Amino acid sequence: MRIAINCRSFLKLNYAGIGRYAYNLVKSLSELDQQNEYWLYAQKKYFDFKRHVPHFDAKNFLVKIDWLGQGIDHTLQTVDIYHSPSPDMIHINKAKVVVTVHDLVYRTYPQGHTQQTIDTTEKQMQAVIERADQIICCSQSTLKDLNHFFPVDQQRVKMVYQGVDKTIFFPLEGEALEKGRTSLKKKGIESPFLLFVGTIEPRKNLKNLLLAFSILKEKEKFKGKLIVVGMKGWMLEGMDEAVKNLYLQDSVIFPGFISDDDLRRCYNLAECFVFPSFYEGFGFPIIEAFCCGAAVVTSNVSSCPEIAVDGALTVDPYDPDKIAQAITNVIENRELKRDLQKKGLKRSQDFSFTKTAIETLGVYQDLFKSSTHTPGV
Repeated sequence: MRIAINCRSFLKLNYAGIGRYAYNLVKSLSELDQQNEYWLYAQKKYFDFKRHVPHFDAKNFLVKIDWLGQGIDHTLQTVDIYHSPSPDMIHINKAKVVVTVHDLVYRTYPQGHTQQTIDTTEKQMQAVIERADQIICCSQSTLKDLNHFFPVDQQRVKMVYQGVDKTIFFPLEGEALEKGRTSLKKKGIESPFLLFVGTIEPRKNLKNLLLAFSILKEKEKFKGKLIVVGMKGWMLEGMDEAVKNLYLQDSVIFPGFISDDDLRRCYNLAECFVFPSFYEGFGFPIIEAFCCGAAVVTSNVSSCPEIAVDGALTVDPYDPDKIAQAITNVIENRELKRDLQKKGLKRSQDFSFTKTAIETLGVYQDLFKSSTHTPGV
């Protein structure tokens, strides 16, 4: 087979969830499949030095740059399978199309998006339903949402869990842990602290997390700080005001995007990782925290309980008191914390990008072997 994969999501140096998924999928495929030919498609302009396609050490992986914006068909000419790791850029006529759908958040949590974003995403999803020969969903939760909003032939849909890069996320011990503590302290992150990781946007539920943190402070249950790691997203109105109104200016730190090394250190050293999101298609940070041996409190909605299983305390994300109580339980009950850490590490073993790549390759192979059919039927 000749397989093309769109690399748009990981061309820049700093990339978030979809970029991590796409990059690690390609990397893992390059390590396990030497039989098929892969073309890595990217749109770039001349003298664009901010974006580049990472090098993969496999002779059967070739880069195809669309320098002049002539389109996918013109650049790729003849491929058997074209995979878009997100529901965009699927305008290709000469190949069978695979699209990964990560979430339906614009439908399930529309209040967290502008009308323009909702309209644009709806058009993209309609195009996916009409054109995609195979749709990959990253969790049972996302698969359920897809079937609810866009009933499709189940033969066209496959659930493939995403993985985690365990060369980045792993437990630190002894000297390495203490060096990590010292390194973070130099950057203003000092133990003890609670940790949140994710793009700062409405569905991540930071306002209720701040309320829960304020409750801990009022009841003197926790003397440390809350570290909110992540890039600023959209609809952030009122966030600074919320911090100010709760008198948390000296207790909450927003370091922004941090290096993988520092992120691993944060997961390892956090008293508790708190992820009370209103909606997740998969929930990378939960697995990353598990891999680092963190005790986790997360939501009991969308994919969060599916991914966490018994490795985390799950709570109602709409109730700050319950979020605060769950954090308190972790902080005060050392046996519970150790049990969560043990179960989280065990659960993390169920996720790897090698497994993701093997199952995705299976999707390619089945689609290549299948008889031609009309998408959408």
